[in-house]
Amino acid sequence: MIYRGLLKEHSSALNIIFHIFDWVGIIFAGWLAHRIYLAGWFMPGSYSIVIGVVVLLSALLFPRFNLYKPWRGASIIEEMKAMTLAWILVLLLLFTFAFATKMGVQFSRGWIGIWSLLGWTILIGSRVLLRTVLRWLRRHGYNQRRVVIVGSNTLGGEVLGRLVNSPWMGLKIVRFFCTESPTLGSTYQVSVVEGTAGIAEYVEKEMIDQVWIAMPFKEEDKVKSILHELRHRTVDIRYVPDFFGFRMLNHSISEIAGLPVLDLSVSPMEGTNRIIKALEDRVLAALILSLISPLLVVIAIGVKLSSPGPVFYRQERVGWNGKIFMMLKFRSMPINIESAGILWGGAKNKSVTPFGAFLRKTSLDELPQFINVLKGDMSIVGPRPERPIFVEKFKAEIPDYMKKHLVKAGITGWAQINGWRGDTDLAKRIEHDLYYIENWSLWFDLQIILLTIYKGFINENAY
Repeated sequence: MIYRGLLKEHSSALNIIFHIFDWVGIIFAGWLAHRIYLAGWFMPGSYSIVIGVVVLLSALLFPRFNLYKPWRGASIIEEMKAMTLAWILVLLLLFTFAFATKMGVQFSRGWIGIWSLLGWTILIGSRVLLRTVLRWLRRHGYNQRRVVIVGSNTLGGEVLGRLVNSPWMGLKIVRFFCTESPTLGSTYQVSVVEGTAGIAEYVEKEMIDQVWIAMPFKEEDKVKSILHELRHRTVDIRYVPDFFGFRMLNHSISEIAGLPVLDLSVSPMEGTNRIIKALEDRVLAALILSLISPLLVVIAIGVKLSSPGPVFYRQERVGWNGKIFMMLKFRSMPINIESAGILWGGAKNKSVTPFGAFLRKTSLDELPQFINVLKGDMSIVGPRPERPIFVEKFKAEIPDYMKKHLVKAGITGWAQINGWRGDTDLAKRIEHDLYYIENWSLWFDLQIILLTIYKGFINENAY
């Protein structure tokens, strides 16, 4: 007898339910928008046809965004993002077709706008509701999958702990086959045995749904042996690689030339993300420069009157992919102040003009860097850039220092709004920079910008 588990027996039914919820949600949103904006209980045939076209587009496109794949264990936020992108694409195709055929004039723009917003709200709301119900059922023992873990005390124990402490995923750990002398004991109230003898028979007898293999890369032969032993079983097999010792940034699995490639450390600024980031920087930089241009003129006059020399201070900095660029600042020091040599840190002891001290304390000396952003040298949000001479020094002293250059340097950043600027712990600053790179999103950028404005530009570490 082949046992596939309760969820797998009804997975097609669940899939259909998700489809129906989406289609009904789109239709209901269209009708509700018509009722709200046009005060009609019955829609004209042309409006019904448009709604039907959108339902058809969603039926064709939503699966392309993996909206009907099993999301067990995945973040609801990720599913919401996928749904949002899919809905936007459907609307864009609809608007493009309406524009090309000049059919858009036949329909109320207000109705289309309200329908678009209501449709998104209902699609997201229904997904969250369904996932919440499924998670509640799994947490209370329904719709579960029976899982066996095979691994070492360290890696296998890590996997065991995470799965046991996430009951909403509905993964019931039945047994842990430890590849070494077990040290976990009864910590998680799971049966623990030493070795993998009899695993195939156990999987068949106990009707196991999944086998999770959590073993280091160096034990490749053992992994192959386990896979060979399970070759006649219909159980799902998952491999958890030993990544806990790696510093990973935006890790994922991609396919290149037909080969599965595991990305351990890559820049998030690829494809669509790169376009989004560029648009964000250019649009905001142009807007901000237009708004602060009178202030820039006043500061420029102040710099010129306070001491002899140029208004701007140009300095070599290392940016994206290690490329050197000239970063702009309002000059705050007398000219030739660094003729005796360049020193890192000690900003409090450096000679600055009285007006320059004010600029540094308020961070107003950084404002010309919006010109760097407009030129494409920098971003508004990102790790702060450093001089080439110090990059050479720090990359040998601080682990993963060069990974900060996987994105463009920024005027402000996650490290800066958390107080790590000026003469503060550089290792802590890098930790925050790498956290930003790993978790980058447009929303994270906007959060940092808002926090920069909220917390103000004045900082005790700014000199």
